[in-house]
Amino acid sequence: MTDDIEPSLSPARLRIALSDDHPVVRAGVRALLESAAAPDEAWSVDGEASGADELLGLLAATPLDLLITDFSMPGSRAGDGLTLLGQIRRRHPQLPVIVLTMIGNAPVLRSIAEAGVAGLLDKAAAAAELGEAVRTVAQGGRYIGLGLRGLVDTCTGAVRAGGALSPREAEVLRLFAAGHSVSQIAAHLHRSKQTISRQKTDAMAKLGLRSDREIYEYARTEGLLS
Repeated sequence: MTDDIEPSLSPARLRIALSDDHPVVRAGVRALLESAAAPDEAWSVDGEASGADELLGLLAATPLDLLITDFSMPGSRAGDGLTLLGQIRRRHPQLPVIVLTMIGNAPVLRSIAEAGVAGLLDKAAAAAELGEAVRTVAQGGRYIGLGLRGLVDTCTGAVRAGGALSPREAEVLRLFAAGHSVSQIAAHLHRSKQTISRQKTDAMAKLGLRSDREIYEYARTEGLLS
């Protein structure tokens, strides 16, 4: 899926930042970029970050043309997921962002796509698609990975007894299953504890979940995490 969203970036050196909490993944993405770049494409990795706090500092200090980042990077004060994408968009509205993720849940993927990202890729497909994604985004387009397009377009995942989760409900369950309390989620998402508690309860009712343990099981089996 490609469509124009921003003016084209300069055809000169493309300054890229990588963010993932796993050093091996960052090294792999760097190697993929090096192998995917054509001789006339000057792609350079000008910074790396292992979490949200480090990433926001890097973006504030380093001129960049493109960010390639993981979606789930728990453990930072700044939060991860949609919270982090929102902060990046507010602070650096002109910076194109490509998200790499292993999440396979349709509402979460839809919420990422709607957060203003320029690209969204399954990590498992990065070897085949990252070069095309970077090239498309660098030319001012938008790229959704081949394996994710149907999920993003239809948003039919996360359905069980009572219907589809909304993107906000899916994000609340994702953060809860990742170990955050209702209070912490409220702080991360800038909502009241009552709102977060209601969204958690509504999501559980839709999915027929009766306990926190069942939330963890659902998140693991339905691709809300990673």
